[in-house]
Amino acid sequence: MLQLYDTLTREKLAVSPSEGETLRFYCCGPTVYGPSHIGNFRSFLVQDLFRRVVELGGIKTKHVRNLTDVDDKTIRRSQEEGKSLAEFTNFWGARFHADCNALHILRPHEEPSAVKHIAEQIALIEILMAKEHAYRGADGSVYFSVSSYADYGKLSRLDKRELRLGSSQTAHDADEYEKDSLADFALWKAHKPEDGPNAWDSPWGRGRPGWHLECSAMGMKYLGESFDLHSGGVDLCFPHHENEIAQSEAATGVEFVRHWFHISHLRVEGEKMSKSLGNLYTLADLEEKGWNADEMRYTLLAGHYRQPLNFTFDTMHAAQHALHRLGDFAEKLLQLAGKERLPDYEALLRKAPPEFGVFRPAWEALLDDLNAPEALGQLFKGVKEVETKLKAGQVRAEEAGEILTGLGAIVAAFGWALPAAAGETGGEETPEEIRELAQQRWEAKQAKDWAKADELRDALKEKGWAVKDGTDGYELTSL
Repeated sequence: MLQLYDTLTREKLAVSPSEGETLRFYCCGPTVYGPSHIGNFRSFLVQDLFRRVVELGGIKTKHVRNLTDVDDKTIRRSQEEGKSLAEFTNFWGARFHADCNALHILRPHEEPSAVKHIAEQIALIEILMAKEHAYRGADGSVYFSVSSYADYGKLSRLDKRELRLGSSQTAHDADEYEKDSLADFALWKAHKPEDGPNAWDSPWGRGRPGWHLECSAMGMKYLGESFDLHSGGVDLCFPHHENEIAQSEAATGVEFVRHWFHISHLRVEGEKMSKSLGNLYTLADLEEKGWNADEMRYTLLAGHYRQPLNFTFDTMHAAQHALHRLGDFAEKLLQLAGKERLPDYEALLRKAPPEFGVFRPAWEALLDDLNAPEALGQLFKGVKEVETKLKAGQVRAEEAGEILTGLGAIVAAFGWALPAAAGETGGEETPEEIRELAQQRWEAKQAKDWAKADELRDALKEKGWAVKDGTDGYELTSL
C-alpha cells in the first residue's frame, strides 16, 4: 500500500479509500489564460504518477481536476485580446489538453469548469451566510469571516497573530473590496466596470465567485462533502487550500479532506522561474530546442516531489540517455521473448497489481512516499543485473517475457513511451556502448564510487567522448 506524506499531520499515511473500493481525490487544475509551463506541469505529472501507482496497486480511483476559467487573469487577458471569456479560455484549455496528451497524463474522470458551476458556488455561499460564517461588505461583495472558524490555519500552521497582521493578503487576495478583516477572503466579488460582461446574477447582485470558492463547490459536488485526498503545488497550501478547508468545513460541519498532498517548487538552472529571466519554459519551447515530451516527463519526475527540483538542460540530457538505455534494453528482451511491445497501462490494470520480479525494489520505492529517485536507482540496478545475464546468454525466452512484465509495470507507473533502440539523441547519434558507459559512470558517481567513475570517464575519453556533469545530470559530446 502506498504511504504518502500528509501536509496536515506532517507524517506519512497509508493511502486507501474511506468508502467502498474507490479512492476519491481532487487536484487543483490550471488557470486557462496562457500555456502551462514546466513548473505547472511538475505538479500535474507528480499527480499523474500518484494516480498510476495507486491504480497499478489495485485500487480504483475517481480523479477530479478543475479548470479555472474565470478569475482576474482570464477576464483581463480576454478583454485585452478582444475575445469573449469563453472563446479565450476554450483556446487555452485545448492547448493544455494537447500538452497533457503529449506528456501521457491520464485524463481525470471529471474536469469541471468554474463557469459551468456558478449555481453550486452560489448555493455554498448561501449556506455560509445562513450559518453566519459569511457577510456582505459595503461594496456588495460577500466575504468569509475567518474569525468565525476556530481551526483556521491548521493546514499551514499559521497562528492568530500572523493572521491579524495580514499575512493572508497575498497576490490572490489583495483586492480592493471592503471587508472586516485583512484575513477575510472573497466568496463573491461584486461586478466592477473593468470586468466587462463577465458577471452572473446572485442574491447579492451581479458578480462572480471568488477563486477559493470554486474548488470547494466542485470538489464536494463530484466527490462528496468529505473525500480522500486533495493535491496541488506547495504554493497553494496557503491561502488557497486553507481557505477551502475553512469554507467547506464551516458549511458542512465534517472533515473536508482526509489527506493533503503537496508538490514542491521547480527552479530553472538554479533560479526562480520568472518572465523577466525568460525561463518559464513550455513544452513547445523545449520541443523547439530539440527535446521531446518523454524527456521532459522523465526530468520533472526524477526528483522527490517534496524537495525543490532544479531543472537544467544537463538533466534533460541525462533523461535522454536514460530513456534510450531503457529502450535498447527493452528491445533486446522483446526480441528474445518474441514479443512486439511492452505491456501497456490498461493491460496491466486488468491484472493489477502486476508481478514486478527483479524490479520489485523500484516499485517498493514508489510505494514509500513516491520516492522517484530511489525507484530510478533501483530500476537501473535491475537493468544492469539482467544485462549481465543477457551477455552471458543466461536469460531464456520465457524469463525474458516475465522481466518485460516487471519492466513494463515500472515504465507504465512513470508514464514513459520508450524510444526505439539505437535511436538518435539530441540530433547526434550516440553509440549504445557510449550511452551505457556514461550511464554507468553517472550511477557510480551517485554511489560515491569515485575510482570507478574516473575509470569510466577515462574510458569514454579514449573512445572519443567527453562527459560534462551538472547538478542533476550529465551531457555527452564527441571530441
